[in-house]
Amino acid sequence: MGGRGVIRLKYVHAFRDRLGRMRYYFRRHGKRSALPGLPGSSEFMAAYAAQLNNPPMRVEQRPAAAPGTFAALAIRYYGSPQYQSLSATSRSNYRRVIDGFLEQHGHRRVDQMTREHVDIVVGRMAEKPGAGIILLKRIRTLIRYAMALGWTDRDPTAGVKAYKSKEIHTWNEDEIAAFEKRWPDGSRERLAFALLLYTGQRGSDVHRMMWTDIVGDTIRVAQQKTATKLSIPIHDTLQRLLAMANFNHETILATAYGKLFSVKGFGNMISAAIREAGLPQRCKAHGLRKAAARRLAEAGCSTSEIMAITGHKTLAEVERYTRAAEQERLARRAIQRQSQNRSGKPALDKVANTTEELVKINSLIAKLALPRGLEPLFFSSSASRSADSCPRSNPTHP
Repeated sequence: MGGRGVIRLKYVHAFRDRLGRMRYYFRRHGKRSALPGLPGSSEFMAAYAAQLNNPPMRVEQRPAAAPGTFAALAIRYYGSPQYQSLSATSRSNYRRVIDGFLEQHGHRRVDQMTREHVDIVVGRMAEKPGAGIILLKRIRTLIRYAMALGWTDRDPTAGVKAYKSKEIHTWNEDEIAAFEKRWPDGSRERLAFALLLYTGQRGSDVHRMMWTDIVGDTIRVAQQKTATKLSIPIHDTLQRLLAMANFNHETILATAYGKLFSVKGFGNMISAAIREAGLPQRCKAHGLRKAAARRLAEAGCSTSEIMAITGHKTLAEVERYTRAAEQERLARRAIQRQSQNRSGKPALDKVANTTEELVKINSLIAKLALPRGLEPLFFSSSASRSADSCPRSNPTHP
């Protein structure tokens, strides 16, 4: 905290957060504590004095990771471009799963892991199949990084199949109506719900949307997970709710204390609102993203149009979200066609040729002089009768 006329305070560090505000904290022996207010203020100096008077905690040194172990591999991976290039959310999710794995298996050697070991580790996640799938993916991430480093020459996760996880439920219209009935226009919960439903974005993107992201009649999004940049037209319903919102904060959504939501805090707030509305456990915040895609599909939007809203990278991802809506649309079209044609026979204007047209075609063919052996196989009924009335020559009497 240097500069002319500025007193340096030992152990005090400062940084500017994503909203441009200065944050101060006291850091000693690796332990960091936030300091309130501004340097020199009474509350700041009181908190600083309290931290100085606290005896420093002894920091237990972690034992060094043995070479060739998963613990040593994780250290290398966390510093690699593969890990560092991930989004902040993805890095946090990756590390949470990997660190959990290291608690039990960090001491084990990478080159000694077998297919049987992987089956056992993943098999213990039977009650949480979704978590088991993610754990298998992260073990595979470490193993393939180890192969790139030359620590092992085989992948014990190859061919391993995790449990089938339950697909996230897509909200139906009755469930959407139930939430909207419980949380009226103007409430924070209703606005958060509308942002999820009418932008089709993930909670990790919705919770940090700012008023400056709104440009004209669109809202600009830079997806945290994929870095995809989108410009999404604002739905009329969302526009109405935004006009009722509190403009006193930099972010569109804020906590009860006027602070920016964390991803976890935002998820907890929405989950509590869903339970308060009396909706079943299957209703999750991410299911609103799927509901947005479903509504777009039911409105007749193409897959490319839906991708322009959701930001999905591949057609397969969108089709996974809209599969049910597409199935119902095709089924309705099939039944409609069947209802319009009760006989079950195709309409005359749908067949290749009518009977009259076929007679004319065969008549023309009959008049053609074709080489022997290429005579037409089909004739009109009149041509057939004429042929039958002609006297046949007797092959035995020239």
